Amino acid sequence: MEVPVHVSIIMDGNGRWAKARGRERVYGHVEGVESVRACTEAAVEAGVKYLSLYAFSEENWNRPEAEVNRLMELMMEAIRNEVKTLMDNGVRFVVLGNRGRLSDKLNAAIDNLMEMTAGCTRMTLVVFLSYSGKWDILQAMKRAAAEKGSDGVQDLEIGDFDRYLVTAGIPDPDLLIRTSGEQRISNYLLWQCAYTEFYFTDVLWPDFRKPEFRAALEAYASRDRRYGKVK
Repeated sequence: MEVPVHVSIIMDGNGRWAKARGRERVYGHVEGVESVRACTEAAVEAGVKYLSLYAFSEENWNRPEAEVNRLMELMMEAIRNEVKTLMDNGVRFVVLGNRGRLSDKLNAAIDNLMEMTAGCTRMTLVVFLSYSGKWDILQAMKRAAAEKGSDGVQDLEIGDFDRYLVTAGIPDPDLLIRTSGEQRISNYLLWQCAYTEFYFTDVLWPDFRKPEFRAALEAYASRDRRYGKVK
Protein backbone atom coordinates (compact mmCIF):
# COMPACT_ATOMS: atom_id res chain seq x y z
CA MET A 1 0.00 0.00 0.00
CA GLU A 2 1.30 3.45 -0.90
CA VAL A 3 1.80 5.46 2.28
CA PRO A 4 1.57 9.28 2.19
CA VAL A 5 4.70 11.11 3.26
CA HIS A 6 2.71 13.85 5.02
CA VAL A 7 -0.70 13.39 6.60
CA SER A 8 -2.48 16.41 8.06
CA ILE A 9 -5.59 16.38 10.24
CA ILE A 10 -8.21 18.99 11.05
CA MET A 11 -9.33 17.69 14.44
CA ASP A 12 -13.02 18.64 14.57
CA GLY A 13 -15.97 17.60 16.67
CA ASN A 14 -14.72 17.73 20.26
CA GLY A 15 -17.51 20.04 21.41
CA ARG A 16 -20.28 18.04 19.75
CA TRP A 17 -18.87 14.82 21.16
CA ALA A 18 -19.01 16.26 24.69
CA LYS A 19 -22.46 17.80 24.22
CA ALA A 20 -23.86 14.44 23.08
CA ARG A 21 -22.75 13.07 26.46
CA GLY A 22 -24.15 15.93 28.47
CA ARG A 23 -20.71 17.32 29.29
CA GLU A 24 -18.99 20.67 28.78
CA ARG A 25 -17.04 21.23 25.55
CA VAL A 26 -13.71 21.00 27.36
CA TYR A 27 -14.41 17.34 28.15
CA GLY A 28 -14.28 16.65 24.41
CA HIS A 29 -10.91 18.38 24.12
CA VAL A 30 -9.54 16.25 26.95
CA GLU A 31 -10.69 13.06 25.25
CA GLY A 32 -9.34 14.37 21.94
CA VAL A 33 -5.82 14.23 23.38
CA GLU A 34 -6.16 10.44 23.40
CA SER A 35 -6.94 10.52 19.69
CA VAL A 36 -3.80 12.58 19.10
CA ARG A 37 -1.78 9.92 20.88
CA ALA A 38 -3.45 7.07 18.95
CA CYS A 39 -3.03 8.70 15.53
CA THR A 40 0.59 9.59 16.24
CA GLU A 41 1.31 5.95 17.08
CA ALA A 42 -0.60 4.76 13.99
CA ALA A 43 1.32 7.18 11.76
CA VAL A 44 4.67 5.98 13.10
CA GLU A 45 3.63 2.35 12.65
CA ALA A 46 2.52 3.00 9.05
CA GLY A 47 5.74 4.76 8.07
CA VAL A 48 4.31 8.26 7.68
CA LYS A 49 7.16 10.77 7.86
CA TYR A 50 5.17 13.90 8.75
CA LEU A 51 1.95 14.12 10.75
CA SER A 52 0.52 17.60 11.22
CA LEU A 53 -2.43 18.60 13.39
CA TYR A 54 -4.56 21.75 13.26
CA ALA A 55 -4.84 22.28 17.00
CA PHE A 56 -5.82 25.95 17.33
CA SER A 57 -6.61 28.51 14.65
CA GLU A 58 -6.25 32.27 14.72
CA GLU A 59 -10.06 32.40 14.68
CA ASN A 60 -10.25 30.18 17.79
CA TRP A 61 -9.05 33.12 19.89
CA ASN A 62 -12.65 34.39 19.56
CA ARG A 63 -14.00 31.46 21.60
CA PRO A 64 -15.07 31.98 25.24
CA GLU A 65 -12.08 32.89 27.39
CA ALA A 66 -12.59 29.96 29.77
CA GLU A 67 -12.46 27.49 26.89
CA VAL A 68 -9.36 29.11 25.38
CA ASN A 69 -7.60 29.06 28.75
CA ARG A 70 -8.42 25.39 29.26
CA LEU A 71 -7.18 24.54 25.77
CA MET A 72 -3.87 26.22 26.52
CA GLU A 73 -3.65 24.29 29.80
CA LEU A 74 -4.23 21.08 27.87
CA MET A 75 -1.40 22.00 25.51
CA MET A 76 0.92 22.39 28.49
CA GLU A 77 -0.23 19.09 30.01
CA ALA A 78 0.18 17.23 26.72
CA ILE A 79 3.70 18.59 26.24
CA ARG A 80 4.72 17.51 29.74
CA ASN A 81 3.13 14.08 29.43
CA GLU A 82 4.36 13.17 25.95
CA VAL A 83 8.08 13.99 26.18
CA LYS A 84 9.21 10.44 26.88
CA THR A 85 6.80 8.84 24.40
CA LEU A 86 7.90 11.12 21.58
CA MET A 87 11.57 10.54 22.24
CA ASP A 88 11.18 6.76 22.67
CA ASN A 89 9.43 6.62 19.29
CA GLY A 90 11.88 8.90 17.48
CA VAL A 91 9.32 11.64 16.88
CA ARG A 92 10.48 15.22 16.35
CA PHE A 93 8.06 17.83 17.71
CA VAL A 94 7.46 21.14 15.91
CA VAL A 95 4.96 23.94 16.56
CA LEU A 96 4.08 26.42 13.80
CA GLY A 97 1.84 29.47 13.80
CA ASN A 98 1.59 33.00 15.13
CA ARG A 99 3.38 32.14 18.36
CA GLY A 100 3.54 35.77 19.44
CA ARG A 101 -0.03 35.35 20.70
CA LEU A 102 0.91 32.44 22.99
CA SER A 103 1.97 32.92 26.60
CA ASP A 104 5.66 33.05 27.51
CA LYS A 105 5.18 29.93 29.64
CA LEU A 106 3.68 27.92 26.79
CA ASN A 107 6.30 29.16 24.32
CA ALA A 108 9.07 28.14 26.70
CA ALA A 109 7.61 24.64 27.05
CA ILE A 110 7.28 24.37 23.27
CA ASP A 111 10.86 25.49 22.69
CA ASN A 112 12.12 23.01 25.28
CA LEU A 113 10.34 20.04 23.70
CA MET A 114 11.38 21.08 20.20
CA GLU A 115 14.99 21.22 21.35
CA MET A 116 14.80 17.89 23.16
CA THR A 117 13.37 16.09 20.11
CA ALA A 118 15.39 17.91 17.44
CA GLY A 119 17.53 14.84 16.78
CA CYS A 120 14.59 12.46 16.32
CA THR A 121 14.27 11.27 12.73
CA ARG A 122 11.60 8.57 12.54
CA MET A 123 8.70 11.02 12.14
CA THR A 124 7.98 14.73 12.56
CA LEU A 125 4.85 15.76 14.45
CA VAL A 126 3.82 19.29 13.48
CA VAL A 127 1.25 21.07 15.66
CA PHE A 128 -0.31 24.22 14.23
CA LEU A 129 -1.12 26.68 17.03
CA SER A 130 -2.63 30.13 16.46
CA TYR A 131 -2.41 29.47 12.73
CA SER A 132 -4.41 30.44 9.66
CA GLY A 133 -3.64 29.99 6.00
CA LYS A 134 -4.34 33.63 5.13
CA TRP A 135 -2.07 34.81 7.96
CA ASP A 136 0.66 32.47 6.72
CA ILE A 137 0.51 33.80 3.15
CA LEU A 138 0.46 37.39 4.37
CA GLN A 139 3.43 36.97 6.72
CA ALA A 140 5.31 35.19 3.92
CA MET A 141 4.67 38.09 1.57
CA LYS A 142 5.91 40.56 4.20
CA ARG A 143 9.04 38.49 4.80
CA ALA A 144 9.72 38.26 1.07
CA ALA A 145 9.26 42.02 0.63
CA ALA A 146 11.55 42.77 3.58
CA GLU A 147 14.26 40.54 2.15
CA LYS A 148 13.97 41.30 -1.55
CA GLY A 149 12.39 44.75 -1.72
CA SER A 150 9.44 45.65 -3.93
CA ASP A 151 11.40 45.11 -7.15
CA GLY A 152 12.75 41.73 -6.05
CA VAL A 153 9.31 40.48 -5.11
CA GLN A 154 8.23 40.88 -8.72
CA ASP A 155 10.73 38.19 -9.70
CA LEU A 156 9.51 35.61 -7.18
CA GLU A 157 8.65 32.19 -8.61
CA ILE A 158 6.12 29.84 -7.03
CA GLY A 159 8.88 27.58 -5.76
CA ASP A 160 10.71 30.53 -4.25
CA PHE A 161 7.67 31.57 -2.22
CA ASP A 162 7.52 28.28 -0.29
CA ARG A 163 10.56 29.18 1.81
CA TYR A 164 8.81 32.22 3.30
CA LEU A 165 5.89 30.18 4.63
CA VAL A 166 6.09 28.84 8.19
CA THR A 167 6.14 25.34 6.68
CA ALA A 168 9.44 25.93 4.85
CA GLY A 169 11.32 22.65 4.67
CA ILE A 170 8.22 20.55 5.32
CA PRO A 171 6.65 18.77 2.33
CA ASP A 172 3.09 19.74 1.40
CA PRO A 173 0.42 17.38 2.76
CA ASP A 174 -0.35 14.38 0.59
CA LEU A 175 -3.51 13.65 2.57
CA LEU A 176 -5.73 15.98 4.60
CA ILE A 177 -8.22 14.36 6.97
CA ARG A 178 -11.12 16.28 8.50
CA THR A 179 -13.30 14.67 11.11
CA SER A 180 -16.91 15.39 12.23
CA GLY A 181 -18.57 15.55 8.81
CA GLU A 182 -17.58 19.09 7.87
CA GLN A 183 -16.31 19.36 4.28
CA ARG A 184 -14.14 22.46 4.20
CA ILE A 185 -10.54 23.30 5.15
CA SER A 186 -11.33 26.35 7.31
CA ASN A 187 -8.45 28.64 6.42
CA TYR A 188 -5.86 25.90 6.89
CA LEU A 189 -2.74 25.44 4.74
CA LEU A 190 -4.34 27.26 1.83
CA TRP A 191 -1.13 27.43 -0.21
CA GLN A 192 0.20 24.04 0.80
CA CYS A 193 -2.96 22.05 -0.01
CA ALA A 194 -3.01 22.88 -3.73
CA TYR A 195 -2.68 19.18 -4.68
CA THR A 196 -3.59 17.49 -1.43
CA GLU A 197 -6.06 14.59 -1.37
CA PHE A 198 -8.99 15.30 0.98
CA TYR A 199 -10.64 12.70 3.20
CA PHE A 200 -13.79 13.68 5.08
CA THR A 201 -15.34 11.47 7.74
CA ASP A 202 -18.41 11.79 9.97
CA VAL A 203 -16.46 10.38 12.92
CA LEU A 204 -16.00 12.98 15.66
CA TRP A 205 -12.39 13.59 16.66
CA PRO A 206 -12.52 11.92 20.12
CA ASP A 207 -13.69 8.72 18.39
CA PHE A 208 -11.05 8.87 15.64
CA ARG A 209 -8.44 6.28 16.63
CA LYS A 210 -6.09 3.83 14.92
CA PRO A 211 -8.70 1.93 12.84
CA GLU A 212 -10.11 5.20 11.49
CA PHE A 213 -6.64 6.52 10.71
CA ARG A 214 -5.74 3.33 8.85
CA ALA A 215 -9.01 3.53 6.89
CA ALA A 216 -8.01 7.02 5.72
CA LEU A 217 -4.62 5.70 4.59
CA GLU A 218 -6.33 2.90 2.65
CA ALA A 219 -8.62 5.42 0.94
CA TYR A 220 -5.60 7.50 0.01
CA ALA A 221 -3.84 4.46 -1.49
CA SER A 222 -6.78 3.99 -3.85
CA ARG A 223 -6.57 7.53 -5.26
CA ASP A 224 -5.02 8.32 -8.65
CA ARG A 225 -2.91 11.46 -8.17
CA ARG A 226 -2.20 13.10 -11.55
CA TYR A 227 -1.20 16.66 -10.60
CA GLY A 228 -2.97 18.01 -13.68
CA LYS A 229 -1.23 15.54 -15.99
CA VAL A 230 -2.64 12.65 -18.01
CA LYS A 231 -1.62 9.12 -17.10
